[in-house]
Amino acid sequence: MKIIRRTPQHSHIAPQHSSFLQEILKKRAIDDPAELDLSLRGLHSFESLSNIEEATAIVVDAILEQKEILIVGDYDVDGATSIALAVRILREFGCHHVRYTVPHRILDGYGLSTPLVRKILRNPPDLLITVDNGISNIDGVALAREAGIDVIVTDHHLPPETLPNANAIVNPNLVGDQFPSKALAGVGVIFYLLSSVRARLQKIGYFGENPAPKMGKYLDIVALGTVADLVPLDANNRKIAQQGLLRMRQGITIPGIAALIEVSSRNQARLSTSDIGFGIAPLLNAAGRLDNMQVGIELLLTESPEEARAIAQELFSMNEERKRIEQEMRETADFILNEISLDDQTLPLSICLYDQSWHQGITGIVASRIKEQYYRPTFIFAYDNEGLVKGSGRSIRGIHLRDLMSNVARDNPGLIVTFGGHAMAAGLSLMEENIPHFQKAMEEEIERFLAQNGEDQEALLSQKIYSDGPLPPTAFNLQFADEIKLAFPWGQQFPEPIFDDRFEVLDYRILKGTHLKFTLRAPGNGESFEAMAFFQAHQLVDHVGEIHCAFKLDINEWRGNRNLQLIIDYFTPVA
Repeated sequence: MKIIRRTPQHSHIAPQHSSFLQEILKKRAIDDPAELDLSLRGLHSFESLSNIEEATAIVVDAILEQKEILIVGDYDVDGATSIALAVRILREFGCHHVRYTVPHRILDGYGLSTPLVRKILRNPPDLLITVDNGISNIDGVALAREAGIDVIVTDHHLPPETLPNANAIVNPNLVGDQFPSKALAGVGVIFYLLSSVRARLQKIGYFGENPAPKMGKYLDIVALGTVADLVPLDANNRKIAQQGLLRMRQGITIPGIAALIEVSSRNQARLSTSDIGFGIAPLLNAAGRLDNMQVGIELLLTESPEEARAIAQELFSMNEERKRIEQEMRETADFILNEISLDDQTLPLSICLYDQSWHQGITGIVASRIKEQYYRPTFIFAYDNEGLVKGSGRSIRGIHLRDLMSNVARDNPGLIVTFGGHAMAAGLSLMEENIPHFQKAMEEEIERFLAQNGEDQEALLSQKIYSDGPLPPTAFNLQFADEIKLAFPWGQQFPEPIFDDRFEVLDYRILKGTHLKFTLRAPGNGESFEAMAFFQAHQLVDHVGEIHCAFKLDINEWRGNRNLQLIIDYFTPVA
């Protein structure tokens, strides 16, 4: 692990913020001072999206003709928010025949799969719109089209070489697409399509004397899906996320989101992207991981606060069960890794683990935990059926997971049954007996990648934390912690401020066998603070007197009390 201190990249300022936060912002990738404006001014227009006019015309025709519309989503938060957004807006547009379906993770597979389409054909719609999926479902789209169903694919995942034969495809990552932001989440793509539909309906006088529905009131839903899906928070996504967060903080949000905030014990008035990522999103995700995301979608569709609270509490219980299963899987994974005695000298270029008892819905989380510990691309597999296994992969900076899998599939025909995803996260399926073959092929592909691209293997495979430097003694306070938390939506490619310094360890203890809780004395002012190092108990050594750590400022809120707390991303004892 290496801590690298950031250096200024520009001189743009945001005078509404403190001088210290301005110095931090100068260390972020900002090309234009307008990118520091979080209002909706300058939000990219839908007009530059490829195929937007064709897709808009199909949806408008379906609305005018009162056709049956089916929304098909994914079983994660991005998919759930995409479905809820589409159903809510189409109903407000006057659609009386709009419904949704979502695949079951285990029974149906990913996206618009052929098993899911066969179920859909029992009660076929006139128009099928995919949200947050579909770009890789060539067979599913073909089967639906053969049955006479019009299909619009809206997706943000990287497209395969051969595209599905849909009536229209809206995806900012299509080759040749002119939309300025390639970082939209699935919920962002369907938001843009329906914004175009609204404009077309307004142009033809569909709303009559009534005002056209305001799309901005749905930004709470769009922000939730965008932040939860960990897409890069470029300037466009920062506007979407911040405007949605402002609505949530002000209590102008749907009952389902309000209930999730309440059940997760988050401070609504100070809600941040980290609250969504670590408090709210896991509750929704638990439904798709353990059961069926339908319960999460119904939460986002209900208008009843009482029903929303009941569903949110059910999701809370599911998430506690998810944590229990994750802990069991992690213990098994650690046992396997200990058996093969991995260390710096024997660590392979990638990690690939499988146990027949593992739960398909939890593989991605476990892959993330192991990737963080060993800093290697990691694949975790679980048994599916009839000898098939499904896996989740998580990667490290500089190694594009989907591209690697595409090359492995090309060079080893028949090895991978299905795959898809992004640079940092991907999913795949293959036959159980082919796991060793896949592991060997992935090792060779990463080795080839390093050689062909002239990458310094040691540098690429060494974990780095980018720090904003030491925090002045005067900045260890609730006011600055609040400013950081509320000023910007922090996330991928616009990282939350991280600081590094040495601290004296006054006390520590292990929580739940996994986490560490420290009492630290800060440098310079002698004050002491509580600090949490999540999932880092394995780092502990005896007789810790002083540590050098990379940390974030946080606020621990409990029973109305607010205390400064440090969140430690990494620490090492100081000799």
